[in-house]
Amino acid sequence: MELPLVVGADGSEPSLRAVDWAAEEAALRGVPLRLVHASLWERYEGAASAEDLGKPSEEAPAYGIVDSAARRARGRQPDLKVSTEVVPDEPEYALVREGRHASALVLGTRGRGGIAELLLGSVSLTVAAHATCPVIVLRGRQDERAQSVTHHGRIVLGVGDVARSSAAVSFAFQEAERRGAVLEAVRAWQCPAHETTDHPLLVGEPAHLHERRAAEALEAALNEVAAEHPSVKVHRRTAEGPARKVLLDASATADLLVVGSRRQEGHFGLQLGRVAHTVLHHSACPIAVVPQRS
Repeated sequence: MELPLVVGADGSEPSLRAVDWAAEEAALRGVPLRLVHASLWERYEGAASAEDLGKPSEEAPAYGIVDSAARRARGRQPDLKVSTEVVPDEPEYALVREGRHASALVLGTRGRGGIAELLLGSVSLTVAAHATCPVIVLRGRQDERAQSVTHHGRIVLGVGDVARSSAAVSFAFQEAERRGAVLEAVRAWQCPAHETTDHPLLVGEPAHLHERRAAEALEAALNEVAAEHPSVKVHRRTAEGPARKVLLDASATADLLVVGSRRQEGHFGLQLGRVAHTVLHHSACPIAVVPQRS
């Protein structure tokens, strides 16, 4: 069974841009698109007249939102199979639940109540931290990037501390292959302050050691999956500095930034590392958070 690409739709501009992007992505993947609006009816504001829709007044705006989003998606991809669902629940709970039967979840940065898109909204942050499938958040200049899934022809993968190939690595290779994009795999490294030395014969040695270890870790993380995707052109890069800064800089000229997020069984807090949390708030391009079970 083909798992659909699920989009959270709430009628806001960020949500509509997510619908545009997801329609292109679903067409690339060859999977159905599922549009979900989740809201407790009595909390919904800005209700329109319900008589024309023939539904209870509290439900009318919700059905109007998903119907409009479906027309928008079909306008971009006429052959795309699109379904809609209205769920009387809190958005974060409903979307995490939807993610159990989705190939990925696509979300905008903020909902209708957001006054700015500089920081991520609470729904997108919560879903990214708890979903069991990849979550793609449309950050950056979505007005421009939503016009096409591929813009720069470059996907950036942040490679963290993994002993073997991770779900994020596999996801990044698959995305690059679908788009015919270059995959830039980045591993950040830093030399701890206590390892520096002023001895003229040892200057630079600690740094070289950490850089070499980063390169080895990068190679180990990529080798297995790279062999499965021989058509993907891969640029391997190590960079000195905090991982958060390195990845944010790289996001400026990327179509998609992919990072992993470890999930721990029985843990109910926000399961996002510092790197994933930061790039979700500040990435200059769409970001995919891919869960990895510990």
